[in-house]
Amino acid sequence: MKRWGTLRAIAGSLILGLAAAGCASTGDVDTVRGDVDTVRDDAQEARRLAEEANAKATLAAADASAARTAAEAAAKDAREANEKSDRIFQRSLHK
Repeated sequence: MKRWGTLRAIAGSLILGLAAAGCASTGDVDTVRGDVDTVRDDAQEARRLAEEANAKATLAAADASAARTAAEAAAKDAREANEKSDRIFQRSLHK
């Protein structure tokens, strides 16, 4: 985003410099204004894409958390089943 601010500042300085020098035609000023508008539109699009990516990352983090919780529960169930089978096996050895 810093780059866009720099480009805006350069474009603004260019407009002011040309106007102060008195050598800028209306077409030159319109061209620079168009460039500034393009830069502004590009910055808005970049921001929209960044916000969209952030939202997707947030959803992915939530999915990962849910998967981690499910994996922990499955591991607990597996440990309990293993302990139960070990007890059954130990009882069968004592008979």
